[in-house]
Amino acid sequence: MDMVNPEPGPLRPWIANYPEGIRWDITIDTRPVHEQVLAGCAKNPSAVALDFLGGTTSFGELAKSIIALAGALQHQFGIGKGSRVALMLPNTPFYPIAYYAVLRAGGTVVNCNPLYTVPELSHIMANAGAELMITLDLKQIFDKAEALAASGHVKSLVVCHFPEALPLAKRVLYSIAKRKDLADLKRSPARDRITTLNKLLARRETPDAVVIDPERDIAVQQYTGGTTGLPKGALLTHANISANMSQIDKWGCELFYPPSKVVAVLPFFHIFAMTACMNVPLCNGTPVIMLPRFELKALLDLFTRTKANVLPAVPTLLAALGRSSPVKPEQLASLQVAISGGAPLSNEVRAQFSTKSKALLAEGYGLTEASPVVCCAALRVPSKPMSIGMPLPATDIRFVDVDSGELVGPGVDGELQVKGPQVMVGYYNDPEADAQAFSDGWLRTGDVGHIDEDGYVFLVDRIKDLVICSGFNVYPRVIEEALLTHPAVEETSVIGAPDPYRGEAPVAFVKLQSGQTATEAELKHFLTDRLNKIELPREIIFKDELPKTLIGKLSKKELRAEYAKSHPGSASK
Repeated sequence: MDMVNPEPGPLRPWIANYPEGIRWDITIDTRPVHEQVLAGCAKNPSAVALDFLGGTTSFGELAKSIIALAGALQHQFGIGKGSRVALMLPNTPFYPIAYYAVLRAGGTVVNCNPLYTVPELSHIMANAGAELMITLDLKQIFDKAEALAASGHVKSLVVCHFPEALPLAKRVLYSIAKRKDLADLKRSPARDRITTLNKLLARRETPDAVVIDPERDIAVQQYTGGTTGLPKGALLTHANISANMSQIDKWGCELFYPPSKVVAVLPFFHIFAMTACMNVPLCNGTPVIMLPRFELKALLDLFTRTKANVLPAVPTLLAALGRSSPVKPEQLASLQVAISGGAPLSNEVRAQFSTKSKALLAEGYGLTEASPVVCCAALRVPSKPMSIGMPLPATDIRFVDVDSGELVGPGVDGELQVKGPQVMVGYYNDPEADAQAFSDGWLRTGDVGHIDEDGYVFLVDRIKDLVICSGFNVYPRVIEEALLTHPAVEETSVIGAPDPYRGEAPVAFVKLQSGQTATEAELKHFLTDRLNKIELPREIIFKDELPKTLIGKLSKKELRAEYAKSHPGSASK
């Protein structure tokens, strides 16, 4: 796909300020991602593709497993074009094998968060119509898959044996010491519907050829987080996925090529990690170093052992590295670039992280519906502070007035809207949601911010998080940034609550630093010089922990529900 050769101008001010060597009018590679990864495997089959707790998988081994599983999926389960296959897997070698095999068979991947409840998973499975699920025999995950099978939401299960992902010594120890953590498949009520991954791979079947139309065929049906209402299935074509890979690849200026090593501690079933931690590096022949979940010591040990240099992360992970006294700069010496996404990155976290690492810290921005990356700070040179960078190549953005929908100029806040080859084709069987998601062909992001004269983008907050106090717009992020400058505050999240006088008022939830103390009166006094009167929280509630999504993003959904429950008659926003 060739892009029109543009000239820098008022509609695309970022082009004139792109880092050296990067063009906006790139050629977009829309080859399906499974074709790209198999081509990459063939180039250097003996090189390490995956590292899981010290156990390694070569590119050649990865390709053989992908091909064998794709053949088995086609011939045993009838997977082909239009088939939905659910993946409920943490970061292990099984995930990329299953992901690429489903695509090679012609199917569509439906990612499932293993921490979701059975009712949440039931909604996704019923909506998607996925009859096959690939999962793991860890009891805490398998029990949910078993329940889905018992309720009729899943007809068949392919189960991966977790110890086989481990290096030999750890595999033996795990099988002895942690056997109780594994499900007994032979005694499962769903045993007649279970096939092990090992059996499928052992068949070594060659998959039939599948002709993919990248622009039309759906590669991934990715369910949104469901922060408001039920999750919706964003339909991402093969071209959407590949386009965003191509855009990130060009933006990275060879950052995602050997000898780089990319850390995958963010879960692959999340769209950011799926693209930045898995697809982009593996298609370029770059090893991916995995952790099944974030644990500080395990992550530090990973850097010491592998000397990895690229870390896609979320702000809470970066905050943990920056604030934890056990973390020593020498442990992060190999890290060259950290890319923050998923949530706003505060100045406080940036400053704390800089005390532990000299790595370039770049903030990016995206959303599920854009495969996901829309904007990113430069990955080789510094960008403007507090900016999410500039639109990626081949991406157009605009800001429109939240109320009128009229275009606004540089420096004026409005809703961010996006056009580009990475933007989804729509939601699955939800024309009403489609109508709300697009405006004149532009994807509405629901995020408020502005672009400056140089093309750098700055976000203020989410439209749905906006608090209207006495007719004035109050952005929770502004209050959160101010609270985070207090030395006793570790984390904070602000919501809007009904107020009889002002209509709405901000309410702040705060987690204090370990060993620190502060009162509500002290924090309110601290904020008086940092916020205007309308922005001052009506109430500050202290909590031992603030709710987070699996990738570590602070979640307001639970706080709204908690506040509404504790204040009968109040429906917090």
